[in-house]
Order: sequence, then structure tokens, then C-alpha cells
Amino acid sequence: MKLSLDQLNAALPEAAAALLDGLYEHSPWIAQRALERRPFVSLAQLKRTMVEVLHDAGRDAQLTLIRAHPELAGKAMVSRSLTAESTNEQTTSGLTNCTAEEFARIQQLNADYNKKFGWPFILAVRGPRGAGLSRREIVDTFARRLDNHPDFELAECLRNIHRIAEIRLNDKFGVEPVLGNQVWDCAELLAQHTDPGYAEQGQLTVTYLTEAHVACQVQLRRWMHDCGFDEVSVDAVGNVVGVYHGSDRNAKCLLTGSHYDTVRNGGKYDGRLGIFVPMVCVRELHRAGRRLPFGFEVVGFAEEEGQRYKATFLGSGALTGQFDTAWLDQRDADGVSMREAMRAAGLPATLPAIAALQRDPARYLGFVEVHIEQGPVLNELGLPLGVVTSINGGVRYQCEVSGMASHAGTTPMGRRRDAAVAVAELALYVEKRAASVPDVVGTIGMLQVPNGSMNVVPGHCLFSLDLRATTNEARDALARDVLAELAAICERRGLHFKVEETMRAAAAPSAPAWQRRWERAVESLGLPLFRMPSGAGHDAMKLHEVMPQAMLFLRGLNAGISHNPLEAITNDDADLCVRAFQHLLDQLTEELA
Repeated sequence: MKLSLDQLNAALPEAAAALLDGLYEHSPWIAQRALERRPFVSLAQLKRTMVEVLHDAGRDAQLTLIRAHPELAGKAMVSRSLTAESTNEQTTSGLTNCTAEEFARIQQLNADYNKKFGWPFILAVRGPRGAGLSRREIVDTFARRLDNHPDFELAECLRNIHRIAEIRLNDKFGVEPVLGNQVWDCAELLAQHTDPGYAEQGQLTVTYLTEAHVACQVQLRRWMHDCGFDEVSVDAVGNVVGVYHGSDRNAKCLLTGSHYDTVRNGGKYDGRLGIFVPMVCVRELHRAGRRLPFGFEVVGFAEEEGQRYKATFLGSGALTGQFDTAWLDQRDADGVSMREAMRAAGLPATLPAIAALQRDPARYLGFVEVHIEQGPVLNELGLPLGVVTSINGGVRYQCEVSGMASHAGTTPMGRRRDAAVAVAELALYVEKRAASVPDVVGTIGMLQVPNGSMNVVPGHCLFSLDLRATTNEARDALARDVLAELAAICERRGLHFKVEETMRAAAAPSAPAWQRRWERAVESLGLPLFRMPSGAGHDAMKLHEVMPQAMLFLRGLNAGISHNPLEAITNDDADLCVRAFQHLLDQLTEELA
């Protein structure tokens, strides 16, 4: 018989603690302290409460918990003295059936890890889908995490412990995150399509209008049909558009979606999560035979990353009437123009067809987007969801500092006109200045000494500046200060500089009403509300120019890394994301009733 939340809330303290026995390895006190905060309105709230209990307990208690865990494929497994829960988990991932070579490799990793950190390696071996990691995945993760800093690794162990507890809790309650599994499975299946040269290396790369990109279009169309969308099409720039009609076809629509192209050697969820989640929502509506009092339009934007052509936000830009006709004549690295690529993919490549994609804002309620956070904040806080307050505005520059190249051995330190040192000084200023204001960031991402030599004082230095902030005013203030500092450094050092602005994007604050709807959706799940800015750009930035918008973030695993094959989510978090979106749809239904 599976446990129910009502049963847990009603049980006496000792009985309730017994019901949660085994969640945390040999550490029943975590559940016991969490139970003091009953009643719980959801399992998500109970899980979050246990995260808070362990956080508040302090480092010594956390280390004791970590050390209570057995090594993977270690002595306890061999002697069959693992807890029932650990036995099930290690068996699920095949650790009880290691080859002699695999067993030896894991034992060496265990020894190296314990020597470096002083505690056993902790990994939720049932993985982000709950079905179990392969032995290869376990070994690769083990080896990678050996390079972490001890403080970071301690936090990573705790995050994995909470994931283990989450899966064990699901087992006790007989809960399966069915909606989250659908999202997770879609990401895995769509990731099978990748560009040549990357497929052979097992890397995910889908750039605009390649064969892999067109294959993604076909797959998304098929899924939209299967989910029950009334209209499914690929438009003139390659956007995949699904429409689920409302009970009144003349009513306004809610627009949502994200992009399905990727960076080179990227992750499976960047952009694509924002397509899968609303697709699952439509699937559930269709299964229930339910119509909303408004239309629901989901767009898989064909291009956002600007990888094949210098045309970022091409897909969403077409919907706002901002497709730059000069893009059609751009050529990729192989000399193929965008116009030629469009025609090869079966798209019309005509200006009238593209212009016709522009949406009339009066026909829409607004635009919402769910997206993986692409950063470490939610992961570090142990929060599955975050509500976006604003998408940062940004400005980018390509810069050059010129001095005098001279002999490294014969030029005294006080007589040098070193261009690279000047940029290094500026980099430290950018770091300090950006850190002095909340939610402001500055990056020198490219730094090059052309024709540099080991024994030559650098006479030239090329570098980039990427400056972002939650408001245009904060962005512009940062830019003024950084450029003023560059001028002062160069004057003091006898150098010259050039600055070319290459991009300027306005900040996109969330529409208050739509942000509140996301907030209520998060709170309905029993989760604490966390508001945060988005440092990355999103399709919502483009739609912001013509209609109200707001975003919801989902945490990523592996310290929230993105634009990287390590980008990952759990099925439980994805399930919460779908349920939050469903709640937002329900709110709109009530408001329009």
C-alpha cells in the first residue's frame, strides 16, 4: 500500500517518521525535523522542507550525512551490507554486475576521491529520469567530479543526496512524474538529430536549415499532431507552429514557444524545453476533451543562436516583423547563402512570404516562455523553479588597444607601452565595477595579441566587451564607466584605442500581470517563490517589443551549466514545470470566464 500525503499529515510524530524511514542514509533526523513543519500541501513542499533542514543543520551535520553513505561498488556492496534502498539503486544501475575491469576502475576512483575530499563519492545513480545511469555514465561522472573544488564538491554531493531522497520519496508515495517523463523523453529523442561532423562524436549540434534541423521540424510536427493540435505547419522561415483552438475561435490567443536550434556541441534543453512543456499541456487538454476560452499557439522557433548565419532571433524576429532582408544574402562557412538554404529546405525564400509571418499584437493576450535557467542560482538554492523579473539588456563591443611592440629583454618596465597589460587592467576593472551593482555582469570573453611572441612586449591587443544589466540605465552606466576607464588607462600608459559597438539589446522587464501569474503558479505547487533576472537573451526579448511577456526558469543539473553537453534536468523538475504552466492556463481561464 502506497503512502498518501493526507496519511502523512495526520500521523503522530513517531508514526510519521517511520513512514519516511530510509529517505536519507542512516539519518532519520532530517525527515523528523521536516515533519515538524506539517501539514504539507504537496510532495514538492516536503522535498523542499528537507532541503532547508539539511542546509540549516550546518557543515558538520552535512559531512556526517555524506560519510554515512556507502561507496559505489564498494565493500558494503560486496559484503551485501547495504541498506535495502542503496541495494536497489546500485543494482538498478548494474553496479552489482561490473566486469573485473570496471570494478577495478571504480575502486581506484573511490580511493582517489576519498584521498582528495575525505568523504565518499555521492551520485544519484538512478539518474535524472529515475531509470538508472549506465556504468559508463557513472564512471565518467566520477572521473569528472574529481577535478572539482572541495567546497563545490561538497555541495554537489548534497544535491545528489537530495535527488536520491526525492526518488525514494516517489517510491514510497507511488508517484511517477508522468508529465515530466514526456518532456524528458522528447528531449532525448529530438537530440538524435545532429549535424554532420558532430554526430560522429556524439555531440548535439543543430544549426539553421541543415538536414538535422529539417529532421527536427518533421519530428516536432509529428508530435504536435499526436498531442492534438488543431493546426500544425512549418512557416516561411522554418518555425514549427501548432495552434490549439479555444472554445471561441475569435478570442485572443496566448503565444508561447522557444527555439529548437542549438549551439555547437550544446545541450538538449536550451530552448527546446519551452516547446516540449506547452506541447505536453496541449496533450493533456486534448485527452480531457477540454477547450480553453482562448487560443493557444506554440511556436518552435527555427533559429535563435546565430550559429550558421549572423542572424540571431531569426525565428521570433519574423513574428515581430523584424526579419532583416539582408540576411538572405549572408553565406555560411561553406559559401551557401541563406536564400539557397531556404530553398533547399523547401521554404519559399521570398520577402512577401516572410513578411506575412508578422503577428498582429491585438490578436494576442501575451507571450510566455519556459526555459532552463542556464546558470547556477536555482541549483545552488535547491529550487526547481524561478520566476524571471527581467531579461537583461546588453551591449557588445569589439575593441583594440595599440602601443609599441618592443624587445622583452631590453625594454625597462617603466618604459613599456604594453597593450595587453592595459587590457588586463581593464578586465580587473570590469570585474570590480560589474560586481558593485546587483544583477550587472561584464565579460571580456575574447583577448588576443596578434602576431605575439614570447620575447616581445605586446604592441596590439584585440578584445571583446559584453556588458549586461537588468535595465537599460544600468547597462548604459556600466558601459560609460568601462569605456571611460579604458580611455584613462590608455592615456596614462601612452596607448591608443578603438571601440566598435557590434550589438545593443534593450532590457525586457516582465509584464507585471504575467509575472504574477507565474508567481501564483509556483506557489500553487507548495514551492517558495524566487524571483530572478535572466542574464541570457531569449526569444521573449523579441516578443517583448510587441506584446507583454514573462518567463519561468527551470533549474539545471551540474551547477546549471548550459551550452554544454552536461546540460541536464530531472523528470521531477520537468513535471513541476508542466504543472506550473497548466496552472497559468487555469488562471487565464478563470480570469476570462
